Amino acid sequence: MKKLESSLINMLLVLTAVTVVAVGLLAYVNELTQGPIAEANMKTLNTALKSVVPEFTNNPVEECDTIFEEKNGKKYVKFIVYPAKNGDKLVGTAVEASSLGFSGELKVLVGFDAEGKIFNYSLLAHSETPGLGSKADVWFKEGNRGSIIGMNPGAAPLAVTKDQNGQIDAITASTITSRAFLNAVNAAYAAYSGNPDGATSASQKASSGTDAETAATKQATDSSTSATQQTPDGKTAATTQVEQTDSLSTK
Repeated sequence: MKKLESSLINMLLVLTAVTVVAVGLLAYVNELTQGPIAEANMKTLNTALKSVVPEFTNNPVEECDTIFEEKNGKKYVKFIVYPAKNGDKLVGTAVEASSLGFSGELKVLVGFDAEGKIFNYSLLAHSETPGLGSKADVWFKEGNRGSIIGMNPGAAPLAVTKDQNGQIDAITASTITSRAFLNAVNAAYAAYSGNPDGATSASQKASSGTDAETAATKQATDSSTSATQQTPDGKTAATTQVEQTDSLSTK
């Protein structure tokens, strides 16, 4: 068999062939795993729904309402609202919402009872630090320090105690994650109450304490700096006055 001559054309042909084969294999594997992955996600969602709202008899997934937002001309899923019914009676609502945490997006499923109080929640996805921010999956549940169960974000947006009017203990050494989680809960309540556009204002109100604290610190620093600058000038003026008085006495 005649040996192929090494040339740019031959190398390009080989590279193209390898690329085509690789793309084909990836597409095949993706096709094989797409179904099982979707099935696993649906199972996780159904399990979460059963834990975050009172007992229901309908299929919340089939009756869900998806709320979109538009960014740069593209539509993105902002909220998914799942109604939970027992017979014809609405017993609760679960809302899937997200917020930007310390290491990435936090996706939370928050369940509300018929009165708008938090029944339970499930942390669906996150990329927070293991052992720190990852504790959000249990930290805010009933019986723990940061419990939000039974609270109504409509009465007052949930916020960490470090922020103005905050009432929730943050996860130890994970204040950013805690703020992000509570922002997602506030946003979920806004969607539950039929005001998804109000989610932003609720989150801003909940975190306004941080801005106020920063401003106060800056003002205190500026005042201290101003006082420090004035003190040397005052001493200089007094010293000059004494020297002038001594000079007149000598004359």
